[in-house]
Amino acid sequence: MAGASGYAGGELLRLLAGHPHLEVVAATAHDNAGERVGDLHHGVRSLADLTLGPASPDALADAELVFLALPHGLSTPFAKALPDSAKIVDLGADHRLTDAAAYRRYYGGTHPGAWTYGLPELPGQRAQVAASTRVANTGCYAVATILALAPLIAAEVVEPDDVVVVAASGTSGAGRSAKLSLLASEVMGDVAPYKVGAHQHVPEILQATGATSLSFTPLLAPMPRGILATVTARPAGSDDVRAALVEAYSGEPFVHVLPEGQQPHTAATSGSNSAHLQVTTDTSSGRVIVTSAIDNLGKGAAGQAIQNANLMLGLPETAGLTVDGLAP
Repeated sequence: MAGASGYAGGELLRLLAGHPHLEVVAATAHDNAGERVGDLHHGVRSLADLTLGPASPDALADAELVFLALPHGLSTPFAKALPDSAKIVDLGADHRLTDAAAYRRYYGGTHPGAWTYGLPELPGQRAQVAASTRVANTGCYAVATILALAPLIAAEVVEPDDVVVVAASGTSGAGRSAKLSLLASEVMGDVAPYKVGAHQHVPEILQATGATSLSFTPLLAPMPRGILATVTARPAGSDDVRAALVEAYSGEPFVHVLPEGQQPHTAATSGSNSAHLQVTTDTSSGRVIVTSAIDNLGKGAAGQAIQNANLMLGLPETAGLTVDGLAP
């Protein structure tokens, strides 16, 4: 694994430590190379004595499977230096977008090319992930929104051209780098929007859902992990919107449409690879409202990456993952 010192890297190590079929043979980091896992991720006791190696592809060249949990822009050169035989899951954004113009607009620089998009719950995507050696993991806000919206647009029960999303994320979604805006004194007792009108997950959501217009407002919430997204759209007719959502996820191990009247809670998904959804219709505006909760480090990052890796290796899709959260 590359990028083992960050929050997503730490969650990957925690999940891999309990995986029945996978073994961590090497983990690397940039500034934290030479340190023990236990000194960085205090909860990962079973791998506490593993020493992080330098951030070099050579350290991972013998691995059958490589996870890249690197800052944006670093996955592409790292992956190119790995053997073609290695299966790679990239948790970064380098290879998610198929549209080069959208990539330049939201990320800047040259488009490095798209890999197979790693959201198995999308129609036909599970088979594509299973057949791939290079998979681009989902963005955290993106997966919470896509799961809520994609089936409804596909079933033509909501309009694709007037979608509004307001989503709150825990502070771990901003990474582990020291930033003034993420100090406890700044975050606790406060909720604040950021990257309003230009968040990088917008083109990913448009690409995966078929939406043609999206207004997205992210919020930083005073909690360490979790995402709660509220997705609204205009109904396209009189069809049963709830039935479309339930049918889309019938038999899916990790996506749960909650009983009517029960709303998702971020704490209920904490530590799991689950997504909890609820759908209703606003009695005033008539708009369809889907609420969606995930753990941003689980289904939004490390759990999703392991789900993809399981498919790529021909393992049971649920291996090493849980649907049960940690609440309270």
